[in-house]
Amino acid sequence: MAFGFFFGLILVPGTIILLVLAAITRKKIFLKVSAVSWLVVVVLGIVLFATRPLFETIKLKKEDLYGSYIIDRSKFPGRQADWQYNTFRFTITPDDRITFFVMDGDRVVKLHVGTVYTVKPYESYRLAVSMQQPTHHIMSSNPTIYRRGRQFYLVFNSPLFGNVFFRKDDWEPLNN
Repeated sequence: MAFGFFFGLILVPGTIILLVLAAITRKKIFLKVSAVSWLVVVVLGIVLFATRPLFETIKLKKEDLYGSYIIDRSKFPGRQADWQYNTFRFTITPDDRITFFVMDGDRVVKLHVGTVYTVKPYESYRLAVSMQQPTHHIMSSNPTIYRRGRQFYLVFNSPLFGNVFFRKDDWEPLNN
């Protein structure tokens, strides 16, 4: 809409006015200004078209969901987030298996396994989780996927913790 406004009400009438001025005054400066204006618009259009994929919100494919997930400590930093980071993580594998780990340091305290499937109600895939029962309270509901730019994160609604944020990344020990 903005481009149509600029094109229809500024660029085309401005070019016509500059061409008329060039014909009346016989000065080439008006032709040069018109040519530079069109060149700027064309180059800007090409640059915007070429860089568009860098700034679009990611449209998730099923393959994008595979990998290891850790607690996203940036959402609510502090001791609780650090404890959750060290205690909970999960992986999703290409065979549609989800494994939720409850950790104590480097030791696995409990494993919860299940399956995942995807649904595509819109342009981007959504994740649904089916865990073997009994399961951990974090995994008791399907996650909500939030996308921002080329990144995404999963939010599980835990009855005990509220929203628990996970991002796709490998776990590394904290330097506390």
